Amino acid sequence: MKRPIRVLIAKPGLDGHDRGAKVVARALRDAGMEVVYTGLRQSADAIATAAVQEDVDAVGLSVLSGAHLQHFGDVVERLSAAGAGDVLVFGGGIVPNGDRPALTRMGVGEVFGPGSPTAAMVTYLEREVARRRALEGAS
Repeated sequence: MKRPIRVLIAKPGLDGHDRGAKVVARALRDAGMEVVYTGLRQSADAIATAAVQEDVDAVGLSVLSGAHLQHFGDVVERLSAAGAGDVLVFGGGIVPNGDRPALTRMGVGEVFGPGSPTAAMVTYLEREVARRRALEGAS
């Protein structure tokens, strides 16, 4: 029996709006994933530490503050420093299309904007985690 996908959902920085993060967490849970929601105002260090402790496959960041480049970059950096650079980082929130290439270069996967169907996130995570697990099993 394969292990369920484990996802950590986090709100980095000072942004206090978490409705979208909670909707995503519930949708992923309803799709059979194990979800850890860290709550509001998390530091990159706290997010990376929780991701390692919880042995997650993916970290989803919700950023509405406009500081997405900083927050995503900090989390990717902290995950790598913690030996968890293979954890998929994806996100949602207010991210201009022009900033998406920079996020991709940082190693961030998909970014889902306002109105994105939760089913698209579920499909993305199932596909990407399966691909990563297959690569891990082949090495």
